[in-house]
Amino acid sequence: MRKTDLTFALALALTGCSDETPTLPTDDANWSLVWEDDFEGEAGGALDPERWTFDVGGDGWGNNQLEYNTDRLENASLDGDGNLAIVAREESYEGNAYTSARITTQGLFDRAYGRFDARIQLPEGQGIWPAFWLLGADVGTVGWPQCGEIDVMEYRGQEPWMVHGSLHGPGYSAGNAVTESFVLDGPQSFYEDFHVFRVDWNPSSISFYVDDALYQVVQFANLPGEVVYDHPFFIILNVAVGGTYVGSPDSSTVFPQSMLVDFVRVYEAAD
Repeated sequence: MRKTDLTFALALALTGCSDETPTLPTDDANWSLVWEDDFEGEAGGALDPERWTFDVGGDGWGNNQLEYNTDRLENASLDGDGNLAIVAREESYEGNAYTSARITTQGLFDRAYGRFDARIQLPEGQGIWPAFWLLGADVGTVGWPQCGEIDVMEYRGQEPWMVHGSLHGPGYSAGNAVTESFVLDGPQSFYEDFHVFRVDWNPSSISFYVDDALYQVVQFANLPGEVVYDHPFFIILNVAVGGTYVGSPDSSTVFPQSMLVDFVRVYEAAD
C-alpha cells in the first residue's frame, strides 16, 4: 500500500480483463486450505498472537498517512459475530490526530504461490484507506519495492463503488504500479455488504478477483521491470487515514470507521 502519487498507470497492455482465462484452477475442489483465520471469539477479544502481529507507529508509513497504528483493542478486536473489526478513530494519540491498526503475519506465516482470499465489509468516507495486501518477506533485507508488493484490494473511502488491485516492483512502483479497478454494478457500495477479494498466484502470473469475478490477469513476462514474485510474501490488513492516495479526511468524514473481516484464507493448488 505504498503510494506516492494519486495517479496510477493502468498498464492495460500488461493486464487482462474478465474475458481472459485464469492461470490457476478456480473450482474449490482444486484447492487445499493451508492457513486461515475465521475470527471467532467473544466481542472485544484479541487477535490470535500465533497468527497475527501488529505494526505500531505513526510516522506516515511512507505515504504521509495521518494515523497512529496501535496494538490496542480499541483499534483491532473481535466483534463477537465472527469478524475482526479494524477501527479508525479520530483522537489525539502520540502526536497524531487519528488512530487505527495495521496487522500482519510477518514472522508467523508467509507463502509463495497459491490463492489468497479475504471476505471484508469496507468502511467509507473521504480520506479512509483500507487495504488487504501481501508484502515480500525479504523486505527487511532488500527493501521496497525490491521485495515486491501485491495489493489484493485497496480502496478510497470517497469512491465506495470501486476497488483496485495492483502490483509493485522494481520499475513499476508507486504511481507507476501495474493496476486495474473493479467497479460494482449499479448503485452499490462496498460498505453496504461483505465481498470476497482474492488473488490466484503462480510462477507465471497473478489473477485478481472480486466475488469470483475475474477482472485482471498480470503475466510476469510482460511486466515493465524486474519480476520479484518467486519468494514468500506475508499478509497485511490495515485501515489508513489520509495519505497521498486518498487525501485527508474532511468535515464529511464520520468517525469511527470500521473494516470488518469475516475470514482470511490461503490455499495451495491441490494438484
